[in-house]
Amino acid sequence: MREAFKRLNNGIFMVIKRSATTISNAQYCMKLVKNHDYENFVTMLWLKRDARSCAFAVRSFNIEVSRIAEQVTQREIGLMRIQFWDDVVNHCFSNESRKIPRHPVAIELFKAVHNYGLSKRNLKNLLNSRREYFGVNGFKTLDEMEKYLELSVSSAYYLILQACGIKDINADHAASHLGKAQGIVQQLRNVPMSQRLNFVSIPQELLTKYRISHEELFRCKPSDLLGNCVYEMASRAYQHLMKARSLQKNISVDGRRVFLPAIATFAYLDRLQKADYNIFHQKLKYRPWDLLLQIWLSNFRNQH
Repeated sequence: MREAFKRLNNGIFMVIKRSATTISNAQYCMKLVKNHDYENFVTMLWLKRDARSCAFAVRSFNIEVSRIAEQVTQREIGLMRIQFWDDVVNHCFSNESRKIPRHPVAIELFKAVHNYGLSKRNLKNLLNSRREYFGVNGFKTLDEMEKYLELSVSSAYYLILQACGIKDINADHAASHLGKAQGIVQQLRNVPMSQRLNFVSIPQELLTKYRISHEELFRCKPSDLLGNCVYEMASRAYQHLMKARSLQKNISVDGRRVFLPAIATFAYLDRLQKADYNIFHQKLKYRPWDLLLQIWLSNFRNQH
């Protein structure tokens, strides 16, 4: 087991070394977020410079952890990689920088923890939520999904709010709701990829309620019943999104910038409605051409 873990780490570092030879650690994190989480990437560019570097460290860490399930098929190896990042978090809260692996994301996370006093609990939530659901192929209920999203998505918002120096109950409340809305939308986006991901992102209670089989999802076969099912999930996401937006008047301008991803979340729900909740509609595969303009206008008007 120890030898396997050593080989795994060596493999990770060889890839990172080749990737990071010509770019800084911070640039590596930005590129990682841009390639795998573009909507969050463009919205973080509006954060203040100091907070921005911390936000990219948090988002890149979350990406590294979330992608393990996609990259690894063997449960043992997947859990070993999660443990690797668990150890990184623990080392970040020690005063011994020599224990931090020479990994760009680990180095940037260490800086963020020490410069901004990030919450260890929220970093652990990002990890433990993935560990708990590693190898699981779906959620039982929508409530269970929301509990998972609170840990795996909302926790990232709490950390970025910390980076911005914002300690406000309204901001935390909005972060909780936006995290759930954004997370549900991401689960809806994953439905056409259910077979490839080996994960059914519609909770089993809804599949049973609307008499939808896994085979229908794997075959990307639209139906009225599936449309009703998607509508119920989308409605829950919309409720969380509207609650998050209703709280923005009580949040500072810097805090509101953290919630700019709400623009992309709303844009997807709007397009889904126009597609009559056909989750397999071709137009849903592409971002709106005016998304960047929408984000710029929302930031200019301080309405997110």
